[in-house]
Amino acid sequence: MTEKPQGEQPGDDSAAEEAVLKAAEEAVAGAGGDELAAAKREAGERTADLQRLQAEYQNYRKRVERDRATVREIAVSSILESLVPVLDDIGRAREHGEVTGGFKSVAESLETVVAKLGLQQFGKEGEPFDPTIHEALMHSYSSDVTEDTCVQILQPGYRIGERIIRPAMVAVAEPQPGTQSTGEPDTGKADGSSDS
Repeated sequence: MTEKPQGEQPGDDSAAEEAVLKAAEEAVAGAGGDELAAAKREAGERTADLQRLQAEYQNYRKRVERDRATVREIAVSSILESLVPVLDDIGRAREHGEVTGGFKSVAESLETVVAKLGLQQFGKEGEPFDPTIHEALMHSYSSDVTEDTCVQILQPGYRIGERIIRPAMVAVAEPQPGTQSTGEPDTGKADGSSDS
């Protein structure tokens, strides 16, 4: 048997060993717990970084697609704007009966193609005058209308979707003055002013 130092009791040896073992286990568990917590924290950070990158990529992709669509719309619009005078010439030739034979099929093909690209012609006689889509070149009064009305289309307007390429050039008629008023007729006012 081994000799024990003086002042120690026989049961104290095992208690000291247990305390050292317990402290060592706690140290190992504590170190492993810190490493585990650090690994979890790092994994969380990496996951957040990955999610951020994925969101940035999705936003980039959407922005590129939106930019491509915008560039396409601008290019198509530019081409269609340059074709509007040609369509005007075809319309004038059609009014004079000069759209016949091969020229007729070319004119119809061109009108079909521009319609497929989204170009729409507007402006019809009898529709109410709207200054946002019509440009009044002539003005008159008429007892046949109850509001400002397009009575003649001098040049049709064109739009792509909601964007106006060119307003319709129109002659506008408005109701005859005095027909809507409920007061005295204009002649009575004129007579009263001449007497004074």
